[in-house]
Amino acid sequence: MNGISALINRPQRDPSPLLPGVANERAWRGAALLCPHSLTASGAPPPWRVGGARGSPLRRRRLHAPDLPRPPRASSGSPARPATVLGTMEMGRRMDAPTSAAAVRSFLERGHTELDTAFMYSDGQSESILGGLGLGLGGGDCRVKIATKANPWEGRSLKPDSLRSQLETSLKRLQCPQVDLFYLHAPDHDTPVEETLRACHQLHQEGKFVELGLSNYAAWEVAEICTLCRSNGWILPTVYQGMYNATTRQVETELFPCLRHFGLRFYAYNPLAGGLLTGKYKYEDKDRKQPVGRFFGNSWAEVYRNRFWKEHHFEAIGLVEKALGAAYGPSAPSMTSAALRWMYHHSQLQGAPGDAVILGMSSLEQLEQNLAATEEGSLEPAVVQAFDQAWHLVAHECPNYFR
Repeated sequence: MNGISALINRPQRDPSPLLPGVANERAWRGAALLCPHSLTASGAPPPWRVGGARGSPLRRRRLHAPDLPRPPRASSGSPARPATVLGTMEMGRRMDAPTSAAAVRSFLERGHTELDTAFMYSDGQSESILGGLGLGLGGGDCRVKIATKANPWEGRSLKPDSLRSQLETSLKRLQCPQVDLFYLHAPDHDTPVEETLRACHQLHQEGKFVELGLSNYAAWEVAEICTLCRSNGWILPTVYQGMYNATTRQVETELFPCLRHFGLRFYAYNPLAGGLLTGKYKYEDKDRKQPVGRFFGNSWAEVYRNRFWKEHHFEAIGLVEKALGAAYGPSAPSMTSAALRWMYHHSQLQGAPGDAVILGMSSLEQLEQNLAATEEGSLEPAVVQAFDQAWHLVAHECPNYFR
């Protein structure tokens, strides 16, 4: 026994695939309530399993789990807090299988339930690691939700054959009969969109996914897609995943009104601008040798540097750091904490319609720090004002949210 399988197989007294070494019965029973069918070695459904064929969209039912941890709720009278989704792009790249398993466990223990991956992440290793965790993904009685994406890059397309091939490969890697959310990762400008949407509808009818999502599409393309789907009776997209953070707000102008009109919820990626909003980088770092990270030493590094590595961006961060010091003194929150608190309390995200923030990470420690920040309260008005000033400083060179 080695690798991820060693983390999943447990002694009978502790059957949870998620909480290795945890003796607290309530903890592993909480995990059982997330994915009850994954906890029986014999294959027989446990007594609390929800009825219905595994993977059948028509039999999906919400579990009532009083012992399951819940994410923090907004105080009475406050707007609902956006949800939190775990981004898994670094699993299989900077995070090995055991570290990835620990990250998923930490995420679920805080009461969050949505995981986000893609066909292309770490050349498929992200999906394979998640599939090996024994979560029972895609089952009608599993409260952990999984999203993946098909893309038009590196010789692939969003033509029907490629779309089907990518989704079916993802299902094999994830070891599940269906995904809860299937995204078109970006537009395929060489394939008629009707062709792609018709193929998506067919895959949905076959029960291979529950919800359709869009990512990196322009607002006019979203409107076109929703109109085409309505007129043809095809499955409508219900989620849009896009780039959004305190200093990257292009989506607010046209995309957000479009999404509200057509009823799509918004999931924000790059909430820390690829890590730039942590404040740990200096503009001059680009001219010096740096350790491997989002901006250096990987195939996506140049993309992220072109997206965020601008002198004005660093000036904007300095402006916010100065405001944090003035408002909080020696007990000032970190730049990371402030940027995430802006997302949850001061951005245009709305918890009521189901908007969410996608938290990525390159280590377990980083994830736990970021999760802690998401549970903190709102910022002092002077800091919120500083973030607005920072945005105005960089707005003229904001990267496009569409591709």
